[in-house]
Amino acid sequence: MAIRVLLVEDSPVALKVLTKILQHSPQIELVGTASSGVEALELIPQVQPQVVCTDLHMPKMDGLELTSEIMDRFPLPILVISVSVQAEDTKQVFQLLDAGAVDIFPKPIAGLRSDNLELNRELVNKIRILSGVRVFRKKRVRAESYLSNSQLYTTKSRFYKPRIVAVGASTGGPQALQNLFRQLPSHFPPLICVQHISTGFLEGLLGWLQQDCILSLEIAQAQQKPEPGHIYFPPENYHLALDKYGKFVYLDSPPVNGHRPAINVTFDSVAQYYGKYAVGILLTGMGQDGALGLKSIRQAGGFTIAQDESTCVVFGMPKVAIELDAAHQVLPIQAIAPNLINYVHG
Repeated sequence: MAIRVLLVEDSPVALKVLTKILQHSPQIELVGTASSGVEALELIPQVQPQVVCTDLHMPKMDGLELTSEIMDRFPLPILVISVSVQAEDTKQVFQLLDAGAVDIFPKPIAGLRSDNLELNRELVNKIRILSGVRVFRKKRVRAESYLSNSQLYTTKSRFYKPRIVAVGASTGGPQALQNLFRQLPSHFPPLICVQHISTGFLEGLLGWLQQDCILSLEIAQAQQKPEPGHIYFPPENYHLALDKYGKFVYLDSPPVNGHRPAINVTFDSVAQYYGKYAVGILLTGMGQDGALGLKSIRQAGGFTIAQDESTCVVFGMPKVAIELDAAHQVLPIQAIAPNLINYVHG
C-alpha cells in the first residue's frame, strides 16, 4: 500500500518539483499540498497522511510552529525539507527536530530538479523509513526521574576502565545524542561519534548539540589523537578510522552499507586499536550499520551497549546488534549516560 504524504511548501516552484517527484513514485500517494502551516493543520484531519513533509520558512505559520502543533494535536512523522540546511540558519532546522520532527532533507542551493534520480530515490527512501517510525508525543523523562524508579544496570563480568567511547546513530540519532551527551560530565574519556546525516548538516548538528553539552564537540582532524573532554565526528563523506598510533585518518573508500562515513568502519578501528579499553554504543537507526562493529568491540574485550526498542525511533541497527549478541547491555536512552558514567568512574 502506498504511503500517504502531505506536502507543505510555500514556494510554487519547489512545490511543483516536489509534487512531481512524489507523484512519480509508486510507493507514495500525495494526498494533499499546503502553502502554509495553517492550511496544513486544516488538511491533516481530512486527508489522514502517514508522513508530513514541510519547509521551514513559510508565511502565517512556519515549520517550527507547525511541527509543534502537529506533535501536540495529532502526532505524525515529520520530514523537514528546507534549503536552510545549507544556509546560515541551520540552528532553526534542528529546533524542528527538538520540537518533534524525525528527519531532515536538504534542498540544493541551486534548486530542486525532478530529473535528479539519486536525489529522488533518497527523498522517497526517507519517507519510506519515516512511515514506519515510532513517534513520541512528548519529550521523554530526564534520566534522573527515570533512574529514581530503577537501579543502575550492572554486569557480572569485569571490564577495564575505558579509554575511548565510540557511538553510532542514524534515524532519530540527533535527539538520542542530545539526551546522551548533555548528561556527560567534564573530564570524560574521548568519544568518537558517527551519525548518518545528509550532506550540509554536520556543522549545524554540532552547534545544536553543543548548546546542552559541556564536552567540546568537533570534527576530527587527520593525524589528531583523541583527547579526554572531547567528542569527535568524522568529516562529511569520509570514513573515520585510527592508524597504528591511535591518530585519526580519513578514508575515502567506498560506502559501507550505503554509508560514508560508516559506523562499522569506525567501530572496527576502535576495536583494533583500543581493544578491551573501548566502549561501544549503538543507538536508534534504520538498517544494520554498526552492528558488526559493535560485535568487533565486544570480541576485542570492550564493553558494549545497544539502545532498547521502547526508546528507539527506528529499532533497526540496535536490533541487529542484539541478534548478533553484540551488546552486553540493552538500555533505554535515558539510562545509557548514567550507566556509562557509573561504568567509567565506578
